[in-house]
Amino acid sequence: MNQGMSEGADMMRAAARDVHRMREQARALEADAERAADAEERRRLQQEVRRLESDAEQESMMAAGDIYPTE
Repeated sequence: MNQGMSEGADMMRAAARDVHRMREQARALEADAERAADAEERRRLQQEVRRLESDAEQESMMAAGDIYPTE
């Protein structure tokens, strides 16, 4: 395998780790939001969950070859 292919594979693995980390973090925050007694805190956590899910989806699409970020 040449250096360029190795670097590409490393970047794909790193992107997959980032997506996994963001999705795990979103799940944890979602659980926190469900337990939050304060409505404002729940809203803030749910907003952060949506941002993380969006970022994870965008990162996943970019890693798959769709180079255009979603908005």
